[in-house]
Formats: sequence, C-alpha cells, structure tokens
Amino acid sequence: MTVAVAGAGIAGLSAAWELSRARVDAIVLDAGRRPGGVIVSERPEGFVVEGGPDGFLAAELDIQVLAREAGIGARLVDPLVRGSSLWTGERLEPLPEGQAAELLGIQLHDDVEAQHAAPLQQGFRTFATGMADIVEALAGPLVPLIRPAQGVTGLARAVRGWRLSLTGGSTVEAAAVIFALPAWTTARLVVAAGAPGGRHLDDVVYHPSLTVSLAYRAEQLAATPAGTGFVAAGEWSGAVRACSYSSLKYPHRAPAGHVLLRAFLSPVDGDPTTLAHTELASILRIKGVPLWSRVFAWSRGLPRYRPGHAQHVAAVRHELLRLPPLAIAGAGLDGAGVSACVRSGREAAKTVITRLG
Repeated sequence: MTVAVAGAGIAGLSAAWELSRARVDAIVLDAGRRPGGVIVSERPEGFVVEGGPDGFLAAELDIQVLAREAGIGARLVDPLVRGSSLWTGERLEPLPEGQAAELLGIQLHDDVEAQHAAPLQQGFRTFATGMADIVEALAGPLVPLIRPAQGVTGLARAVRGWRLSLTGGSTVEAAAVIFALPAWTTARLVVAAGAPGGRHLDDVVYHPSLTVSLAYRAEQLAATPAGTGFVAAGEWSGAVRACSYSSLKYPHRAPAGHVLLRAFLSPVDGDPTTLAHTELASILRIKGVPLWSRVFAWSRGLPRYRPGHAQHVAAVRHELLRLPPLAIAGAGLDGAGVSACVRSGREAAKTVITRLG
C-alpha cells in the first residue's frame, strides 16, 4: 500500500516522516523543485539569511520533539538576547516581553490558534544554521520518496484508493492521500473528491509577505541596537513595519564584525532594498550603504482565518471519513506556526495509518 503525500513543505515532510516511522510506503509529490515550502535558509559567506520563518515559539514542543527524533536536537538554539522595542516614528521604546509578536500578529486572534496557544513570554527558538536545518534533516532520508516538479492537479477514485493527476499529464495511484497544500488548492481537490464542505477552506486569506535582509559592517551602526528587534507603531507611515536584528537575535548569523538586519515591509511600489535601507539608516543611525541585500517576496504568505474556521475544518475531516483514506494538513488548516504545521502533518499521517489498518 502506497500513501501519496501532496506537498513537501514542513507539514508534508512531517507527514512523510511519520509514515516512514510506521514503515508505510510513501511518495511525496511537490510542484516545486526543492522541499521546505516557505522555509528557506541561505548561507552566503558566513551569514544565515532566512526567507521565511526564522524561529518558533519556545513553548511549542512538536517541532522540537521532531528535531530530536531526526537527530538534530543538539542544533536547537536559544536567542542571544531578549526584549524588543516599539518605533514610535521618533524614538525606540522598550516593549513588554511577547508584545512585539502580538503586534505583528504571530499569535492569531481566532479559534484556530486559541486551541494550541503557547505563551509568548517564553520567547523563541531556532536551529543552529537556520530553519532549513529541520527541512534538511527530514528530507535527507526521504530523498528517494520525493518527486519534485510533480504537483497534484487532480484527484479521482480508483479501484483501490485514489488516482492522482500530476503536472505534465502523468498519473499515480495510491491507497491513501495526504494533502499538505495551501488551503485554496486543498479546497478544490477535496471538493472534487466528494467532500463539498471543503469549499469553506477557500475562505482562508493569505497575506503577502515581503522581507529584506541587509548586511553591514558593525562600525556602520552608530550603536549596537538593544534587544531582538523592533515593530513600528500603527501610525507610522513608513514602509518598514518591523525589523529583526538577526545577528544579535541568534548566534552565528553573521561573521565577526558584521551585522545582519531583516526588515519586514508593507507592499511597496518602489525598490524594497532602497526603502528598507533608507528607513533603517534613519532609525538605527546607519552610515553608508549595505554590503549586500536579499529580498524575499511571498504573494501568499501567512494565512489568516475567518470566524468558525476550526469548525469548518473539523466538518471537512468528518466528511472525508466516508471516502477512501484521505487526510488534510498544513498552515491553512491548523495554524500558521511551523510547530503547528509539524503537528498537523503528523496527525494527518496517523489518521491515514489508522484507516489503512
């Protein structure tokens, strides 16, 4: 019996990992050419640049348990400093622990995150050379199972299980399927499979994400910033909504004598690097120009959920019980944090394993 996992983001990889632990044959189908989804860590010349999440809430254990199972528990690291600031438009003022994350919307306001709320006051953790550490640890043993550039475009019942249509026109049959895909794609596929309630999954709204990482020599900053970063007050009219002091926040993010900053921008019309540097230079009193910069833009980045979302997801999962084994997982369903995605993927795998007997 083969289980097809659609999606090689952290939820899909976690599902495939759980299946492999149970010695269930699996394949991982993904439209992209690399695993990890929005988790991207680049390591140029001694820097660590994050394209997606740079950490996870320390109080959330799912990703940490998985890391230890994958043999990289020793690579879990804590922040070098604590605390953050509020940029009022005129000065930086200290914020209470956890309030910066709340202002950025990391702890969402709806019933999805409330189910697994973790104390923000405990801070964050990450991995020694970036969040991609966990992706690489999971994907390494799964390499023979991962089929890049083979996204799922359709789903139909087969004699035993499901027939999946793939990018390029090929098909594959599986006894069970796990969708670890964006909510809008999962909605279309599960409705076609015979779960009409899946249309509600398309109500999830994905907000765009735009970040600019900038490298400087340490002497370019008039003073070492305090804490892990700052968020901008709501009345601030600039493009930069927040900034993470990456090389001060976590160890080994920049070579000695250098500073790495990561700016979070509102959608902009101009050049993101120029806007980010200009505003940060004013706020942090930076002289000269950055040594280099790296922009990451996700047109559909962080999901936000409408009221009643958790109930809709539960109803869809109940509908799926009438069909051959089919489970759903991912940030668009069970929470946007990486640890929530790990939990979602592993639970989906356990559901399929149980149904396959």
